[in-house]
Amino acid sequence: MPPKKRILVTGSNGLLGQKLISLLSDQKEVFTIATAMGPNRLPFQEGYVYHEMDVTDPESLEEIILLTRPEVIIHTAAMTNVDTCELQKDACWKLNVKAVEHLIKICEREDIFLQHLSTDFVFDGNKGPYIETDQPNPISFYGWSKYAAEMAIQHASLRWAITRTVLVYGIAHDMSRSNIILWVKKSLENGQSIQVVTDQYRSPTLAEDLAMGCWLIAQKEAQGIFHISGPDQLSPYEMAQQAANYFGLDQGLIGPTDASQFTQPARRPPKTGFILTKARNELGYNPKSFLDGLKVLSRQLLVI
Repeated sequence: MPPKKRILVTGSNGLLGQKLISLLSDQKEVFTIATAMGPNRLPFQEGYVYHEMDVTDPESLEEIILLTRPEVIIHTAAMTNVDTCELQKDACWKLNVKAVEHLIKICEREDIFLQHLSTDFVFDGNKGPYIETDQPNPISFYGWSKYAAEMAIQHASLRWAITRTVLVYGIAHDMSRSNIILWVKKSLENGQSIQVVTDQYRSPTLAEDLAMGCWLIAQKEAQGIFHISGPDQLSPYEMAQQAANYFGLDQGLIGPTDASQFTQPARRPPKTGFILTKARNELGYNPKSFLDGLKVLSRQLLVI
């Protein structure tokens, strides 16, 4: 038997991290290494090894990477709350840029393939949906931090992939973070009226689909930028309506509004979303529709 491919995932306690470890641990040809800050929060213990690792600490990175000897690193750990990044710029830069620079140095030296998770927020949102060759122009500090990390990787001497994604939704084991679908469902079940914006557009991405896209890239060590998202371009208002309809809840409680009614520290790109031609053709990536994603969520909610 050929030796197993050793894949290390950062941020394994997060939503994407949990889905990735679950997917990778099912692959017989993979030796899966889960890493995160603090104790392991995964709901299962089989099929992987876990190490605490602080990606902002070069010594911690060096120690765990040299101990586990991965051939591929999938870097999901990041500060992703857009408003927190705007208000805590130093902390955002430390996690989203400096940590990537530390990883780059080790990956260059040890010949490790680095797959970095990035975002649609590298774009200004004036013309979405976007393809991989469109020119980034971030309008938030979060977007700038992710773009700076992308540029550091592209100018480094290593084998790399940048996996950009959009508005990831799903259910993590500990349910520590909500998402638009769970928020809509809970609000309407409680009889609460909600205001949802009609003037922003995204390609909502099921976390399981994003994990599959990351695995397809890692499996082939496919180099370059890949757009990995759901196939639909929807406004949050349309997502809320579809979620209400699917779960049999009162759509009359959903009121349309626009982004100008919300005061948030960080600006949001009005219209993003991705064109998936490259990922479909080069990786065989085939994401679920938003409606099929709702079906996946509803099944998972039954077993929580």
